[in-house]
Amino acid sequence: MSKLDGNERWKSKILLTEHKGQYEMRDQPKLSGRPTSEELIMIRDFILYPHMLKRIQKSNDDMGFAHIALKGVIIRCLEYILFSITEDFYALKQGLKNLNIKVVEEEINDDIIYYRYYCRGYEERFGIVREVLRTDIRTKFTDYTLQLGKQLKNDRG
Repeated sequence: MSKLDGNERWKSKILLTEHKGQYEMRDQPKLSGRPTSEELIMIRDFILYPHMLKRIQKSNDDMGFAHIALKGVIIRCLEYILFSITEDFYALKQGLKNLNIKVVEEEINDDIIYYRYYCRGYEERFGIVREVLRTDIRTKFTDYTLQLGKQLKNDRG
């Protein structure tokens, strides 16, 4: 029998999500300093996703004014891709938050977009060239359209 058994204040326990996260991470090794290569890829993807969302939204808006026979199908496909990108972006934001990484847009200089990231006390500048950004966006769009194709194939069969 514990000293707290008779005390009514301790009958209900409240556990906040932040405390749960801290409790689960207590056994993991403490990361500090520079980000790992996987974390740098996460930072790059964090930069890519807003640009991808803008492009998909613009394409969706442009399709609204187009006179195409399969306009409804194309708009639904764009909406599916938009939803998938939004889900992944949200998951990435949560992952960066859990790793204590913050990314802030800093400046656009000629053809380079600079971001500043803060990673567990380490601060660094991350620059990405517009052409590389476009190439990475095309690659990601290809992945999302392949995912959509697989989804359509699975639903049909």
